Amino acid sequence: MKRCAWVKESNPLYIAYHDQEWGRAVKEDQALFELLCLESYQAGLSWETILHKRSAFRQVFYEYDVEKVAQMSDSELEKLLENPAIVRHRAKIFATRQNAQAFLRVQKEYGTFAAYLWSWVDFTPIDNHVKDYQEIPSKTPLSEQLSKDLKKRGFNFVGPVCIYSYMQATGLVNDHEIDCLVRQPV
Repeated sequence: MKRCAWVKESNPLYIAYHDQEWGRAVKEDQALFELLCLESYQAGLSWETILHKRSAFRQVFYEYDVEKVAQMSDSELEKLLENPAIVRHRAKIFATRQNAQAFLRVQKEYGTFAAYLWSWVDFTPIDNHVKDYQEIPSKTPLSEQLSKDLKKRGFNFVGPVCIYSYMQATGLVNDHEIDCLVRQPV
């Protein structure tokens, strides 16, 4: 048995993320919010960069307490642009607050963000039986539909590629290779 081929075996952060988080069914709203934010920060960057900055992001965004993030002021967000420990991309930083506000609206409508998100897969992960990670698409018709709906709800930096990665990360899609040591059939 081995890990999925995309895992950088030389990087302990990659190994820990793959082995302990990626592809596991996430149903807690705070964790779902954090992963959505991380995926949005990753746009145009490497996942390795985001993993290295993850703890700093947690610190500056109140451990991803969605209500606190939704209330952050423009001046708080501007100050973050001076912090070299995070990705200092103005639009992504401000999108974090915008996404928190949209996240809260979804929670109000559905009870939890998890209920909204998991309804897209009828509350059962999609198991893709991946033989080689290079077979995995960067987006799917479902990620395109979900992306479109999130944008309609006021989310930003949630294109279909980002959303497919999010679906993989949160376990909506099981894209672990079939011979991966942590793969659990759905």
